[in-house]
Amino acid sequence: MAEDKVELNNMEKALMDKMGQHTMREPNLFERVFQPCVAELVGTTFFVFIGCVSVIENVEDAGRLQPALAHGLAVAVLIACMAEISGSHFNPSFTIATYLCGGMKLKMVAPYLISQLTGGLLGAVMAKGMTSNENYAKAQGAAFTLLQADDHIVKALFGEIAMTCLVTMVVLLGAVNAKSKSPLVPFLVGCTVIINVLAGGDVSGTCLNPARVFGPAVLTNYWTHHWIYWVGPITGGLIAAALVRLLLGDNNTRILMK
Repeated sequence: MAEDKVELNNMEKALMDKMGQHTMREPNLFERVFQPCVAELVGTTFFVFIGCVSVIENVEDAGRLQPALAHGLAVAVLIACMAEISGSHFNPSFTIATYLCGGMKLKMVAPYLISQLTGGLLGAVMAKGMTSNENYAKAQGAAFTLLQADDHIVKALFGEIAMTCLVTMVVLLGAVNAKSKSPLVPFLVGCTVIINVLAGGDVSGTCLNPARVFGPAVLTNYWTHHWIYWVGPITGGLIAAALVRLLLGDNNTRILMK
């Protein structure tokens, strides 16, 4: 009986070791390179799709509330679903800032950016296919057409920088910086997007994401002040990365005063 028990224990141990090896195996090439890019493509596509439709079909009485909730809830759901696959960036500004804070490898930055911009274009195409021609034309395909006068450019640019800095800082501290990582990061990012849209929607349109502005601009050929929605978000992301790298990050992330 004792020998049988020892043999059974050895079998159980071998089975557990085998299961542990299976669980701890290294990700293959598909999981390391291709799957994250597909997740970025799909996630950005649906984020831009939902965002554009919420603007095109916005009920006038709802004001900024409908787009704010749609953008914020969409990004929260998508982050929660795909964070373990790609990190759920869906935004070139997030990708650049994440790389600068040590959250991803340089070789993945360009594939992520291409996937996100392609997703932005596909999302805009899907939005056009779903919405009525009348509403689509009225909203100009959810392109950012708010800025008409040149005297608003500086305020809009500052708004895009400040608001993108805030949401990028939430991403970096909640998902990249080890000391402050939080399982609530999808909720936190979604709420930050909502409050940004509610606060700055009438100033710049609250883009915060070059992939969000790229697809609608291509489909409607609307490029007026388009540069603001690239320069603003990317600059805001760089500032957030600098804050985390220099001041707010933990000992592994921070490069000063260790």
